[in-house]
Amino acid sequence: MVFDNNLAQSESNLTKSAKITSSIAVTVLVLDQSNTLSFAAAVDPMRAANRHAGRKIFDWSFATPQHLDISLTSGLPISAAPLNRVGPCDFILIVASFDIAAQSSPALHASLRRIAHSAKFVAGVDGGPWIMAQAGLLDGHSATVHWEDIDAFATQFPNIDTQNTRYQISGNRLTSAGATPTLDMMLALIRETQGVLLANQVAASFILDQSPESTAPQSRNPEPFRHNQITARVHRLMESTLDDPIPLTAIAQQVGISQRVLQLNFQTQLTTTAQKHYLSLRLLEARRLVQNTNNSMLDIASVTGFASQSSFARAYSKAFGQSARAQRTG
Repeated sequence: MVFDNNLAQSESNLTKSAKITSSIAVTVLVLDQSNTLSFAAAVDPMRAANRHAGRKIFDWSFATPQHLDISLTSGLPISAAPLNRVGPCDFILIVASFDIAAQSSPALHASLRRIAHSAKFVAGVDGGPWIMAQAGLLDGHSATVHWEDIDAFATQFPNIDTQNTRYQISGNRLTSAGATPTLDMMLALIRETQGVLLANQVAASFILDQSPESTAPQSRNPEPFRHNQITARVHRLMESTLDDPIPLTAIAQQVGISQRVLQLNFQTQLTTTAQKHYLSLRLLEARRLVQNTNNSMLDIASVTGFASQSSFARAYSKAFGQSARAQRTG
């Protein structure tokens, strides 16, 4: 497990609890329209840990923002147990995804601060880090959010060290960027508090052979079953420079290979050229911005590395069969 090097207490905060043999009382705060997969990734590892240990290591109950039942994105209902009526616990775990602003109130923040004051761990998954940040529970800590939100999160919360990682542990604060990293984060927590053997048993339950390191950057366009080591490194470098593409010669030099070897690897692994792969990443990001933001076409062209709006328009139409403006209005 990789801990935040900026906070030396991170490891000791977690490993101290490994000596605790009593149940860990967990409050799972679930917001309306939380992603079902994120919810399961947060809760089911605790169930599996209890089963393999043969005792109740984690004793959890659900809470909601108000005295109203909520539903997950799948329609699965969660009965109301308003957080303001919940007492102290060892671990508070916040699951959120959509319509966060409408549910994140000063009263909810006050309840979270009250519970977090004595909790051993405070965690947020998917949209949960936003709730933690709004409640002031991440000030002075490092944290992560989904890659789509990293820039907005860093801008809105300058007192938080925002990291592009799968999950982040900072002291007793844990944040996860999405469903799959949440499973990794929970396994890491089980490993540090209950030992490697139990964590491995839980991982085997989910047929999870190997978890990426927490500090592995999130990928906007993951292709885990097609990349080899070289193309994966180049892919990550390309993703980090979408707004200002760098020459393939410079990329090859950074990776420590020749440009010919770079091209051969892309042709063999991905059946395309490195240039086309780079362009496809930029255009996929452009399409995301066209569909999900109100940014101007000039701004979108700029942040995806096009020298002019006209060159962006030509490349976009060729790739997607219609103009960016038509796709947005359609």
